[in-house]
Amino acid sequence: MVARLTEGHRRESLAAIPDWSWDEARDAITRRLTFRDFSEAFAFMTRVALLAEKSDHHPEWSNVWNRVDILLTTHDAGGLSQRDIAMAHAIDGLL
Repeated sequence: MVARLTEGHRRESLAAIPDWSWDEARDAITRRLTFRDFSEAFAFMTRVALLAEKSDHHPEWSNVWNRVDILLTTHDAGGLSQRDIAMAHAIDGLL
């Protein structure tokens, strides 16, 4: 089982991913991305999907036209884990 981040480790990890916001209610991180159009947003989601499958860690997300909203949390850990931080870094690397 994956361990939930401690408060100190969460603060330290969030400082390294400044474009992500902490959702205290869900103990998750979120990010909203806006692209030029639907095709660009969908292509990005496809790249993220391939990363998610490879790491066996899948985001909660939604897409409306050119916008993609992403939420990362680890259900098995009951909140934010190092897996979410690593996925956020990987997603940022695609941009």
